[in-house]
Amino acid sequence: MTITSSHNDKLKAIRKLGQRRRERERSGRFVAEGEDLLAAAEAAGWAPVERYCAAGSGLGGTEVEPSLLAAASALGSGTRALAVYEERWAPEPAGPLCVYLHGVRDPGNVGTILRSAQAFGASTVAFGPGSADPFGPKAVRASMGAVFTVGLARASDAADLPGTKVALAAGRGRALHELDLGACDDVTLLIGSEREGLPEELVAAADHVARIPIRNHSLNAAMAATVALYEATRMARE
Repeated sequence: MTITSSHNDKLKAIRKLGQRRRERERSGRFVAEGEDLLAAAEAAGWAPVERYCAAGSGLGGTEVEPSLLAAASALGSGTRALAVYEERWAPEPAGPLCVYLHGVRDPGNVGTILRSAQAFGASTVAFGPGSADPFGPKAVRASMGAVFTVGLARASDAADLPGTKVALAAGRGRALHELDLGACDDVTLLIGSEREGLPEELVAAADHVARIPIRNHSLNAAMAATVALYEATRMARE
């Protein structure tokens, strides 16, 4: 049976999940859109709670009139397939390599950081106060499927973070590549917002304060995290 009404309760629920963080947190569910993301979820062993596709596309799941499926999209991308999944949160941040985000509000940056974390083998991305929802539609899309493979955790305090803590701070501390992190069992990279950086109490709680040597004032959070992940994994190999 094909869904042909915009008043369908399932489509209403999908729109709520895409538009409202509070609804995702209440239900513990989120939406992924597009064939590539759904394939990534399947490859990672995530079974959808519900799956929908544009009528006549043959992509599997409950068929929906194409214009209605596009209207249910939170991304306005005219998607041909989407699915609802249960959120997965690790009980706590874990090493050997963890990235902690504090106040990183841009969902595109959050998704890109997840993608970089996957690329460099980080075990956990931990979310502190003020950071965008990794299960929001823009973050899920920007992650390019990494949301299904990288461990996600919540952390409210530096004491919750594993191992040696390295606070990235523009123009402060030692150059990141000069640190000797190769002998550390666990490392957590602390990344703050572009405008405000990390709170002083987090910087003070870190074992190291480091900067990425650049010619301008700062990198955006996703670029800084990517460079830091590269350096941390390089040190671990040496």
